[in-house]
Parts: sequence; structure tokens; C-alpha cells
Amino acid sequence: MVPVTTKILILGSTGSIGTQALEVIADNPDLFTLVGIAAGGSNPGLVIEQARAFNLRPHQVAVAGERAAAEVGEALGGTVIDGPDAARTLVESVQVSDPADTVLNALVGSMGLGATLATLRSGAHLALANKESLVAGGDFVMSQARPGQIIPVDSEHSAMAQCLRSGAEGEVARIVLTASGGPFRGWTREQMWEVTPEQAAAHPTWSMGQMNTLNSATLINKGLELIEATLLFDTDADLIDVTVHPQSIIHSMITFKDGCTIAQASPPSMKLPISLAMNWPHRVPGAQPALDFTQAHTWTFEPVDDAAFPAVQLARDVAQQKGTFPAVYNAANEEAAAAFLAGRIRFPQIVDVVSEILQGASGFAGVSSNIEDILATESEARTRANQLIDRLAR
Repeated sequence: MVPVTTKILILGSTGSIGTQALEVIADNPDLFTLVGIAAGGSNPGLVIEQARAFNLRPHQVAVAGERAAAEVGEALGGTVIDGPDAARTLVESVQVSDPADTVLNALVGSMGLGATLATLRSGAHLALANKESLVAGGDFVMSQARPGQIIPVDSEHSAMAQCLRSGAEGEVARIVLTASGGPFRGWTREQMWEVTPEQAAAHPTWSMGQMNTLNSATLINKGLELIEATLLFDTDADLIDVTVHPQSIIHSMITFKDGCTIAQASPPSMKLPISLAMNWPHRVPGAQPALDFTQAHTWTFEPVDDAAFPAVQLARDVAQQKGTFPAVYNAANEEAAAAFLAGRIRFPQIVDVVSEILQGASGFAGVSSNIEDILATESEARTRANQLIDRLAR
């Protein structure tokens, strides 16, 4: 009898999360079968290599960039799905021809929103690494998901989900979200004024893509994760504490009403949360090496410096406003981060832009009942952010 495997579709296959997910699949052929991949197109050679390694046919591959898609299609002997909505189209196509049990969305930015919604509509489990699509979509995205359909891939939210299995619903007192502090932990705002993109790309404990690493440096990433936690676990922002843990060993904690705190600890690698999300709720043996408790360890915790890193408090305020305000937070950051990487604004001005756009957001953000509201809010936030960036860059 042929063993039944979980069919996996990976969106963002050439990024850090996507490549590690493919390694997990390759290492566990008895557990997983790959049914498709999608990528932006910045590395067509890697897409070709991945497709050939897993014997994928052209119709199982999507590449957003038209030129890269043509290159990949020629190499694979057919036509691949292309265009800006290639990932969403692939989800819809695969779910008709060879349905995936789980779609891993590891796309970067709110561009992953369409694929997130398509996955939820298909009925497949959504292994979510693309936190921006949930933040931007907010309550609307959660309203489209059935209970348990969204499985977090971020190490912090995976840790929360694991710790929550230690208690019953209603027994949770607080959620503790850990942060590495990024490469500029302990710096003042003034010290960060001359930070370069190269410095911001050097994360002390994690190996991530450019955008995630920059968001970690500003602590915007932690703000996005706070908003995401309120949605995934249906909790108030005031019940989520953020603590800086430079060693990145404790990935998050849950404190229960009796005073017990359960923590999830493992070396800083994404293999564990990726494999767990694809095989949820079951663990994948040997997904990554465990901690060695025969050796000495020192783990430290400290509060966030809100004066130097105001992004977390901004996110807390945004999470309490709900509606499309989180979409404004994310969209303004994406534009400001791109401007910093292009040398147009200084590092502290990334969060300054987000803050100023949020201050005027009540004029165009509000309750969202559909995808059109979300996209319109995002568009206005991006327009206003770029206008502000133009003024700052003069």
C-alpha cells in the first residue's frame, strides 16, 4: 500500500523560507509531496533547478516576472504561469487539477494577500509565513478562514501555538512575544541616523531575506507580529508583552492564569516551525538539532526601548484601532523601507514615515468589509507615504 503524503504548494520558493521548506520536503518524502512552486522571478535559474529536482511540470510553476517566466518555461519545455498575480493563479489552478492539502505562503509583503485569500477559499490549510497579508487583510482575512485553517510559520507565532496546547481556552493570561532586538539593540536614535543598508542587513542571529532583516532592524517586524498575534489568537493588544531576548532561543511564551509560563525553546532555525506548519499538528522527526543542555547557556530578557524603537508601540495602537489601520502601517513601511534601501531617507525616518501617515489615516482608513476597501486603503497609504518621502529626500 502506497503511504499517503501531504501535498504541499510553496509560494515564494526561492526565498529563505521557501528553500528551507523544499529541503524539509526532500528530506521527508514519506510525509510530503510537492505539487507546485511560485516565485517572483529574481532567480529564474533556481526556479528551474527546483522544478527539475521535484519533477514539476510547467503548469505547476508560476513566476511573476514575464522575462524570468519565459526563461523558466523554455527550460522546462512549456509555458509557466506568469504575471503579477501568478501565485494566486497557481493556487486556483492547482486546487482544480491536483489539490494541495497545505499552501505555504512565503511571499514577501502584502502582495501575498491575493494568494492568501485564494488558499482560504480553496479549503486548503494555509501555512502562513507572509504575515503582511494577514496584517493588511486583518479581520476580513480571518472572516474568510475556517477555525484552524491558518497555521503560523513565523517562529514566534508557531511558538505561541505550541505553548497554547498546554492549557485550555480561557486559561490564558498573557502572551509574551520575544524579539532579538536586531543589529542596533542598545543604540539611540541619534546613533542610528547614519546607519547604512548594509549594516541593517546584518542580523545578529537569524538569516532572512532583505525586507524581513530590515524590518527586524527597525522592529517593524515585531510590530507586524504583534498585530498578527491579535488576529491569529483573537486577543487584545494590551494582553501581549514584547520582550527583547538577544539569544533568540525562546521564541515566545504563554502565561496562564495560575501564574505558569510555558516557553518554546529551540536553536534559531526556521526548519522546526516550517516542518511543523506543513505537518500540523504532528512534529517531523529530526527537523532540526535540539538544544544541548549539557552545555552552559545564558538567556537574557530586557524591555523594548520605545524611544529608540517606536514601531512596537505604534503597532499596539494600530491593533487596537483595527479595521484597515494595520494595512496603513504595513503599506507605509513597505514604501519607506524601499526608500531607505534606495538611499533616499535615513534609517530612523522609516518609522517616522509610518507614524506620520498613521496620524492622518483616520481620513481614509476604517472598518473593512471587503478586499476593495483594503486595497484602496493601501493605495492611499502608499501615495501619501511617497509624497512624504519626496519631501524628506529633498
